Amino acid sequence: MNWIPFPDPRLAVYGLPWFRENSPRLWRLPGRLRGVVRDPVWDLAEQPSGGRIRFTTDATTLGIRLHYPTYERYPNICVIGQMGVDLYVDGDYYRTAYPTEAGDLETLFFEGLSARGREITLYLPLYAPVEVVAVGVNGGASVEGAEPFVLPDPVVYYGSSITQGGCASRGGLSYQAILGRALHIDFVNLGFSGNGRGEPELARAMAEVPASCYVVDFAQNCVSVEALAEVYAPFLAILRGAHPETPILCTTPIFSTSELWRPASRERLEGMRRVIRAAAEARIAMGDTRLDLVEGYELLGPDQQEGFVDGTHPNDLGFESMAAGLLPVLTRALEV
Repeated sequence: MNWIPFPDPRLAVYGLPWFRENSPRLWRLPGRLRGVVRDPVWDLAEQPSGGRIRFTTDATTLGIRLHYPTYERYPNICVIGQMGVDLYVDGDYYRTAYPTEAGDLETLFFEGLSARGREITLYLPLYAPVEVVAVGVNGGASVEGAEPFVLPDPVVYYGSSITQGGCASRGGLSYQAILGRALHIDFVNLGFSGNGRGEPELARAMAEVPASCYVVDFAQNCVSVEALAEVYAPFLAILRGAHPETPILCTTPIFSTSELWRPASRERLEGMRRVIRAAAEARIAMGDTRLDLVEGYELLGPDQQEGFVDGTHPNDLGFESMAAGLLPVLTRALEV
């Protein structure tokens, strides 16, 4: 095996826009924001959800060496979804490398294949920090850049745990990853589990990333309807001020089963939906023709209760539904 130490120019990193600044760390925010954003946000930023390594190779054998600094399990997501590195070959899922304890891991993804060019995508963990140590190919195999995406800039998503990928069974099954493959586009995941509260520093960080579209999908992590109302319109104003012509999609909360049996939950979520609708409609009334409203119920609603893990977070079925609902909206916004 020829082990290529990471980072390497042949192993291009996507979905982590500050990687050059942070390298070799696979962080979702720039290191200069450590101590600026709240500590829980920073801790989540060390989990590289949406990060991908892409290349082409004619390798007959492919392996990876990883280091997991911690091994902490969540009750509502499997270890593969939380900590695994998914391998996709020519757009098709192949297998996942995942740990059983903290420390070093070496996995052989495949061996004995024919020697022909293949496009490789490695999806990094949704909910765990990881260090990529090296990628291995058989001796004599070539490793080159992958085919460019159809758009030069990514779609950038900001939100909560649902945005981060909770609770997909694999990294390649978040709704952003599904949409990325369907449209052959790049994406950046700025979802922060339990902490998508719309702080201005996160809006400014989001605005640092040149995007083909911004998807604003936060609400549920705000402590109240009033708290959401305080931050939502200013968040949009920061984005729009930095990028006057870039499409923005504003998404209201998807359904939660708590709305069926907890009146307070239903009232809270309905109030948040009204806040988002009002903010979006106000910007549209001001002449913003590049902003659109997406209703969460049209992505994952009360008639799709089998699409949840715990009543709040989508499972794979739920994420498939969300991707299907966003696909035509995103296609129109991107004009692809």
